[in-house]
Amino acid sequence: MAVTRPAPRTVPAALPPDRPTSHGHGSGGGSGSGSGAVVPGPRRGVAHRYAALPPPLEVALAALRLDALLGDPRDAANPYGLPALTTTSTTARTTSTTARINGSTTRITAGSAVTAGSAGSAVTAGGAGEGRAGLLAAAGLGRIRSADQLVRALRPVLRRDVALGQACAAAARACPVPVALLGPAALLAATGTVLRQAARIVAGRCHSEPALRQWRPVLATVFADLLACESLTSVALRRPMRPASGALLPAVAGYVVPTVVADVLAQLELVLTECGHGPAGLEGRMLAKLAGDLPAAGVDAAAAGSWQTHLVRALPALAESPRPPHPAALPALFRLADPHPAPDTHPDPAPDTHPDPASDTHLGPGPAAIPQGGDGQGGDGVVLSGLLRAAGRAAGGDPERAALAGAARRLLSEQRALRRPCRAAGQDGPDGPAVRALADRQALLWLAAAVLGVQEGADDGRGLFLGGPHWALLALSGITERLGVPLPGPAADPREQVWAELADRVRRGVDCDIYATRLLW
Repeated sequence: MAVTRPAPRTVPAALPPDRPTSHGHGSGGGSGSGSGAVVPGPRRGVAHRYAALPPPLEVALAALRLDALLGDPRDAANPYGLPALTTTSTTARTTSTTARINGSTTRITAGSAVTAGSAGSAVTAGGAGEGRAGLLAAAGLGRIRSADQLVRALRPVLRRDVALGQACAAAARACPVPVALLGPAALLAATGTVLRQAARIVAGRCHSEPALRQWRPVLATVFADLLACESLTSVALRRPMRPASGALLPAVAGYVVPTVVADVLAQLELVLTECGHGPAGLEGRMLAKLAGDLPAAGVDAAAAGSWQTHLVRALPALAESPRPPHPAALPALFRLADPHPAPDTHPDPAPDTHPDPASDTHLGPGPAAIPQGGDGQGGDGVVLSGLLRAAGRAAGGDPERAALAGAARRLLSEQRALRRPCRAAGQDGPDGPAVRALADRQALLWLAAAVLGVQEGADDGRGLFLGGPHWALLALSGITERLGVPLPGPAADPREQVWAELADRVRRGVDCDIYATRLLW
């Protein structure tokens, strides 16, 4: 499908003013989106009003321009609006279009159902978008060279449509985002849109319909799971893109994110259906469209299984002992508020502009094309230091932080117990159920380590929700449940606090990402 400039329409001239909040918890201390001032004013303040963890100014401006060019997602007449993108017009599985994107002609093959929105945006390549610079160039995304920041700038596209995000990747020939991580990033953004819709419905009706309150803990758990997966993906995007850095983190993300999000989507479907928003409504169509796009985005069950096979072959490296952390310095991968730790000097090759629809590697190199990675100071294994650091952190009398440290110690013990069987793995071959179970457990431990590292990195005294213990505790409870490892001792249920943050973000127009990004529309 093509990415072109939509027809002119009224767009916000700036970030919308802050929406009122009912209490100081939630996004008041979590989203940190400022006093509600709009974009006009000192340019250096734009990024800080854009997100609780602000990006560089050029990234914030590029994302705002892109979102404005895409138009109102609720506008039924907008080809990039959710109503158009989720209205199925044909059951054909493959479409090839020639689109003018970034001033060049690119042939794009989408292996998912064609929708009215995608077909409409494709044909407009010869209409309003003909002879103009594409959306990405117009928004200024070509100047962003770090992978994690480019994904932040692309999120206005990714949160609307996974297939549209793939079209953007095909357009960006020098895209620094590894193809192994673009699919998980797009999946998380699009799933977050469905979560916001579900949370808006429950929050808006639960006071008049008390029965709907039963879904608040479910949505809080979904929110924590998405934050956990995005923590892993963001850490992986911040890794140095050099052969010496290994390739374990992209493989872990490629396996874990689709696996966890599959359960998340099932929970969202249940909540929406029970709230009266079935398959015929917008929310149901969003879920169906997202499910249909998973194979093309490389984030379906088959793709997850391929990445699991890669992890099986890398079990000895996955089981390496975490290096003792520096007593003061948190690894740069976890400090999401800081600029990217190193420029991407070895980006992936450009996607094939004439892919083979029958090939499952048409979105770029698959697991077999990625070299085995190892541990070391510059390698991916540094992420495991998140477990060590959290296990040794002082709680300072805070019961939630004490529970977080206890969970980290329990997970660290599990990681140590798996070292010997992982080092001896391989006798059953990559398809043996025992080695696949080991790979699954190791991947979940890496996910937990990323959660703990990101939480520590955001715990900088500003009172950010990401730096608090509640979401991390809830995410770790889900991870330990998958592992079958009970958390030590009784702990307070964090779901009410996490729900309060989610509901507050919905009221204030803040995305449910780890950066707490303000929404333009």
